[in-house]
Amino acid sequence: MASVRIREAKEGDCGDILRLIRELAEFEKLSDQVKISEEALRADGFGDNPFYHCLVAEILPAPGKLLGPCVVGYGIYYFIYSTWKGRTIYLEDIYVMPEYRGQGIGSKIIKKVALDKGCSQFRLAVLDWNQRAMDLYKALGAQDLTEAEGWHFFCFQGEATRKLAGK
Repeated sequence: MASVRIREAKEGDCGDILRLIRELAEFEKLSDQVKISEEALRADGFGDNPFYHCLVAEILPAPGKLLGPCVVGYGIYYFIYSTWKGRTIYLEDIYVMPEYRGQGIGSKIIKKVALDKGCSQFRLAVLDWNQRAMDLYKALGAQDLTEAEGWHFFCFQGEATRKLAGK
């Protein structure tokens, strides 16, 4: 197995992150919903007050190889607040390229995100057909809140958001 490094993303990683976001959307059968650009990722994640944080997983080249590290996965997260539990991390995306799955890379990303800022909760969402991901999260100790407590998550998008805001 190749050597893997999980590190904080840098502004120069935005092209690789966007490539992986598109791969994730294709995997989720939602490619048509990706509207983000490399420029928006750069502006939103690497300014004075970033909207998100990102870790990347990269495969390190073998000693003596001329190629540099290759980004094969990422995790985008941000902080939210629970009125019941306090500081919470929300993992918006986690993705590892198919040919690198099963090597513990996803678990390493999740564990590194969980170490951040002393939060009391770590939340994420998963599509109901992605059993492999659900099994991983449960194996790591996550609880399925839809199953356990009946929570459903909602989202206002586009026109619904504008209408809600009175615009």
